[in-house]
Amino acid sequence: MNILVMGSGGIGGYFGAKLCRAGEAVTFVARGAHLEAIRKNGLRIKSAADGEFVVACLATDHPGSAGVADLILFCVKSYDTEAAARAIRPAVGPDTAVLCLQNGVDNEEKIEGIVGPGHVLGGAAQVFATIETPGVIVHAFGGRIVFGEMDGADTPRARQILDAFRRAGIPAELTPRIQQALWEKYLFLTAQSGMTALTRCPTGVIRSIPETRRMYRLIVEELAALAKAAGVELPPGIVDERMAFVDTLPPTNTSSLHYDLTHGRRLELEALQGYAVRLGEKLGVPTPTLFSVYAALRPYRDGPPA
Repeated sequence: MNILVMGSGGIGGYFGAKLCRAGEAVTFVARGAHLEAIRKNGLRIKSAADGEFVVACLATDHPGSAGVADLILFCVKSYDTEAAARAIRPAVGPDTAVLCLQNGVDNEEKIEGIVGPGHVLGGAAQVFATIETPGVIVHAFGGRIVFGEMDGADTPRARQILDAFRRAGIPAELTPRIQQALWEKYLFLTAQSGMTALTRCPTGVIRSIPETRRMYRLIVEELAALAKAAGVELPPGIVDERMAFVDTLPPTNTSSLHYDLTHGRRLELEALQGYAVRLGEKLGVPTPTLFSVYAALRPYRDGPPA
């Protein structure tokens, strides 16, 4: 497949490198020092699961320069969604699939509004990977992708993507219930990111203190109530299941929001806690705990406060 990776950070870099190593025609879209390092030395992956390896694939800062893609892995930060969607339009042909692997539950609609209907698939990337230095991705844990057509259809293109993932050794599941999968991740990610960023503490500390563990659960409960009000069907025991999952995480685990906050970067606050607060206001669902997290982190949304 001719694959364009739009956003070659932790998620895009890790999955794109595995696809490239498996023989797919991958082009990475990056910028600045990261782009130059990939062009000069290839993209190096330091993975807890796959070991260390380097791939030499095309890299560009102009998405249209690689021609029309069969598949675009859309992996930019949520605050860059609209700009990135406009940038990939030259690479979108009549049959191009755009697989969104971003954080949040409303990116797919934004992308479709720009690239046109019928192109976008939803995906939940269950992975933690970050850029260590330009041209180097560190993969800490996870690596699974759950994805599907937004209407739940089982299509030839979705099967082709699944086959490509499997050839690359990427654990993947094609689901007819992608909205449910996105919300299941959203429940965990919004609570995990909010609590680790707010407290500046790793998971082990948060779950060991009754007050912070209780706050974590309150966030998950509010999110589950939002999903129900929005018409998203989640398993009856989703709150207990999410909390049980938290207990399986390494005690040093944090989140990408925590990483960005502690490194002085912009935050995906609006796609996570901000979206939940706004949806709660729209649907009449109280979200006091989510609002507290959102309000406390709001000064850091665009980087360190002036």
